[in-house]
Amino acid sequence: MAQRSIIIIGAGIAGLAAGCYAQMNGYSTQIHEAHDKPGGLCTAWKRRGYTVDGCIHHLAGASPGVELYRLWEELGAVQGREMVFCDTLTQVESADGQVLTVYTDIDRLERHMKQLSPADARLIEEYTNGARKFARIDLFSLMAMTPLQAARKAWPVAGTFAKWSKVTLDQFAEGFQDPFLRRAFPTVQYDFADIPMFLHLNFLAGCHNKTLGWPKGGSLSFARSIADRYERLGGRIHCRSRVSRILVEDNRAVGVIANGAEHKADVVISAADGHSTIFDMLGGKFADERIKRFYDAAPRSVEMALQVAFGVNRDMSQEPQALVWFLPQPVTIVDKDLDRVSIEVYNFDDTLAPAGKTVVKVMLSACYDYWKGLPDADRAKYDDEKQRVAAAVLRLLEQRFPGISAQVEMTDVATPVTTERFTGNWQGLQAWSVPGEPFAMLKGFTRTLPRLRNMYMVGQWAESTIGLPTAVASGRRAVQSICRLDGKRFRATTLSEYSSVQRED
Repeated sequence: MAQRSIIIIGAGIAGLAAGCYAQMNGYSTQIHEAHDKPGGLCTAWKRRGYTVDGCIHHLAGASPGVELYRLWEELGAVQGREMVFCDTLTQVESADGQVLTVYTDIDRLERHMKQLSPADARLIEEYTNGARKFARIDLFSLMAMTPLQAARKAWPVAGTFAKWSKVTLDQFAEGFQDPFLRRAFPTVQYDFADIPMFLHLNFLAGCHNKTLGWPKGGSLSFARSIADRYERLGGRIHCRSRVSRILVEDNRAVGVIANGAEHKADVVISAADGHSTIFDMLGGKFADERIKRFYDAAPRSVEMALQVAFGVNRDMSQEPQALVWFLPQPVTIVDKDLDRVSIEVYNFDDTLAPAGKTVVKVMLSACYDYWKGLPDADRAKYDDEKQRVAAAVLRLLEQRFPGISAQVEMTDVATPVTTERFTGNWQGLQAWSVPGEPFAMLKGFTRTLPRLRNMYMVGQWAESTIGLPTAVASGRRAVQSICRLDGKRFRATTLSEYSSVQRED
């Protein structure tokens, strides 16, 4: 029987994972990637000797012994790679000098918070005991399991999950008597609005257990390791090969058109963003009302969509690696009124900056329409606005780190338009939850499309949730489905530095 062929659109983590598992299972695959390098959103870029990382904050599955680590081993991403585990998750500072340090050691965190506010001891214990319960299980690994396996694994914390899924950080913070804790606590997890407590507790537990960490070298180095594994398995990546259309015959995907050339295959897997796949490459022919409603409800403003980074000639090894700083006076940047700013100090990875120097990054929310309107009218105006935003952010950093303005050697601003231009993500977006479907992230959203055969979608758009574990599990799941339809037993090979171990699922 002839070897079955698969074309994969996009060399992000989901596409690379699908390619690796397909090659392991005897399929002939090729990946068409529009950019000049693999990685997709899991990327970084060099500026004047500094590396600006655009993706990973905490990598789930960073230690041996959990399910996700085994998947990273299968993909060649962690062999020989040092993992960094920080002592703190974040630090929150008020303008008058009060400090909440979210230690990753839960016992130390509890002692610290009780010192800040003895009157809140009971609420603090409820919080830290919740984290201890989540530390019994690695919830991030559940997405790498079958639904039955995940249910069995999660059963011991089902009650804890139910309790903490009903309250957000903002709501929990209302119970603190101490005014500073009440103000600071909602910002301890990426400073987003309405973050569920169960998500934060799971992050805290993962950092405590050292199953959440930072892969030294950063996002692009991590992605390139998987791309190298894919190519060693016999797959081929075509960079600068943009897919404009998915070929369909009798409601069956039969190939793609990339850079004007036709490429046929038995199966097509799209790891590109959902909107481009469904409405551009397929012309919207396989979008039902549910899919259309989802994309019609796209958020207009998105957290962390505007990234301002500086390379500074300064040793910042004694600074917290993640900092939320409440400003002495509120400021307005673009159209956002800010009373605080979230700062990332990349002092934990010496590969990202020259010796004695540091990358500092500030992430802000942004509206795509605002930034898209500028280059359409006048590119110079767009560049001027980026410079104005960078100057405003640097003025804030100068207040927290006096003298930093004179030490800046590199400035980089990435907007939602930047993301769209380099990754192809529609409006610079990542996936969001499906309205009215709380379980969509468990059963998937568009893993397949209505009436279309031989076509799969993988990645965050297929699953309606973000994160690298989502991408890997999605790519793996698609290949498992293809194997089932072909009557093949799915196999995966885990490579160590010394041996190769094959397992069957």
